[in-house]
Amino acid sequence: SIIPDESDIVTGDLNERGEGVVGVMSGRSRISLHKGSLLALQSHHDKKYPNTKVCFASSADTPQAERIGRAALKLLEVVPGTTVWDLVVGRDWDGEDVNQIGRQPPLSANKSATHFPVLRELTRVRYDRMLFFDDCQWGDHCGQVERACKERETGNGPVTIRTPFGLGAEEWAEGLDKYAKMFQALDGSDNYDIKKC
Repeated sequence: SIIPDESDIVTGDLNERGEGVVGVMSGRSRISLHKGSLLALQSHHDKKYPNTKVCFASSADTPQAERIGRAALKLLEVVPGTTVWDLVVGRDWDGEDVNQIGRQPPLSANKSATHFPVLRELTRVRYDRMLFFDDCQWGDHCGQVERACKERETGNGPVTIRTPFGLGAEEWAEGLDKYAKMFQALDGSDNYDIKKC
């Protein structure tokens, strides 16, 4: 696979928000956002959940896969003219790349041991204020993160949703509902902010 650039973009409809970059080619492989991912990022773009920030924890298995993933995020659009990278790195983190992508040291294949502790430190977002979606089909990152990444005061960690076939609209809604219930249990409030990693 090759690192995609602007000559590798595929344009199309962005969920009835206009024409934009819906895919990028890396060799013969097309990289695109799942329907729920696009819906989630468009809701985030529209500030539907105030004070929410997004970041990525990916166990891309080679340095080349890491480069391809980052390049794709810089090309794929959420709405016309705004890429995933613009939204997540540019708006959410003021240009700082806090994303933990790959498994080269200091990262590993175990997100609960490396990716999440690093994200907790860099973002200062508590584990029990995170919502994590994971599409891994060869292991249970969600279970590992739930068991290992907990706040001392509450004993709670991130809300997690397994998405082995990618993030669909149903899984996105399930994650929001599960997060809201946990937030209400912790704070007794309906007013919650989501920190998705």
